[in-house]
Amino acid sequence: MRAFREAVEAGDLTAVEALLAEDVVFTSPVVFKPYRGKAITAAILRAVVQVFEEFRYVREIGEPDGTDHALVFRARVGDRELTGCDFLHVNEGGLIDDFMVMVRPLSGAQALAEAMGARFDQIAREAAAREAAAREADAREADARPV
Repeated sequence: MRAFREAVEAGDLTAVEALLAEDVVFTSPVVFKPYRGKAITAAILRAVVQVFEEFRYVREIGEPDGTDHALVFRARVGDRELTGCDFLHVNEGGLIDDFMVMVRPLSGAQALAEAMGARFDQIAREAAAREAAAREADAREADARPV
């Protein structure tokens, strides 16, 4: 989890994305239905870094070589302070395949929902573009393989 935490704290979203499994499931604190896939999860995380101010992890729970981790954070959204937790599961390949976020208090969650909702069209467009680019890259790779 050290690589993930360091990447988040450094704002290195490319490194964060590299740590996500292709089939990662992202569970938002403000939307009922989980999001499935690396492209949408990465797009959500890119938007979150625009929304959160003064983000910092304050506690880490879990064994260094374990598969389940909890990273407690504090941040601000507008004038609302919030505390949250990233619950992460790492697969056998060392990639994050389950990413659930919880936040409190309710006023902070509401501010987060409003700010992210305003960016949802951008998030959806970015995810669709990333998925299309990944499909094209896979097709080119398949075409380049000897038969």
